[in-house]
Amino acid sequence: MDLGLKNKIALVTGASSGIGAAVARLLAHEGADVVVAFGNDADGARRTAAAIEIAGRRAWLSRFDAADAAATASAIQAVGVETGGFDVVVVCAGRNIVTPLAEVTPEEWNAIIGVNLNGAFYTLRAVIPFLRDNAAIVTVASVAGSTGAPHHAHYAAAKAGVVNLTKSAARALAPRVRVNCVAPGIALTPMGRETVASLAPDYARTRLALQRYAEPEEIARCIVFLASPASSFVTGATLDVNGGREMR
Repeated sequence: MDLGLKNKIALVTGASSGIGAAVARLLAHEGADVVVAFGNDADGARRTAAAIEIAGRRAWLSRFDAADAAATASAIQAVGVETGGFDVVVVCAGRNIVTPLAEVTPEEWNAIIGVNLNGAFYTLRAVIPFLRDNAAIVTVASVAGSTGAPHHAHYAAAKAGVVNLTKSAARALAPRVRVNCVAPGIALTPMGRETVASLAPDYARTRLALQRYAEPEEIARCIVFLASPASSFVTGATLDVNGGREMR
């Protein structure tokens, strides 16, 4: 199936590893050029960029702290001018810390909200002047945003906010731009493996209908579909990709 992404320009945050890196690689295989946006993992970002170039597409590196409004705006403006604008934006930068609710400090709470929710808002606000007609934005939330999580309440709260930020952006930017959200379950990314380590050994078998955790590429395929013209009549939606952890 041709997703209609050939020669499109995409910006992917959190693209140095995990789901973001998988999205960036898949976009390149679908024919898009990709801005690899990242925070701290420069080596991972370079590996993602190399994979994009092996696929025959162009890659740009853009480093900024998504939790810093000024840094996000400055970096996105620079790369937006360089690329001439974006057809696709995937907001995937995220951070989680596994901490029981009673032990979460205000500093930890603010750090997790800062990256996952504030960072999503700062990114959306910064890309608006550079969105081309018929552009698509996909945010990445989490199943925890609808179920809650006793061991990472701050992350769950932030991701619930991302879902509703997505709906607000979809209304604000329609009809010129579509905005959707993917809410993954646990994927076997570096961050996801930390979550898995905090769960009972039989969690996947007993709590997930598919009885396993996701590979990053399985989440990425859903994100790229929503980012593509193949989903041209979808906006303001949240796609649950959680292996049957929750069925709404």
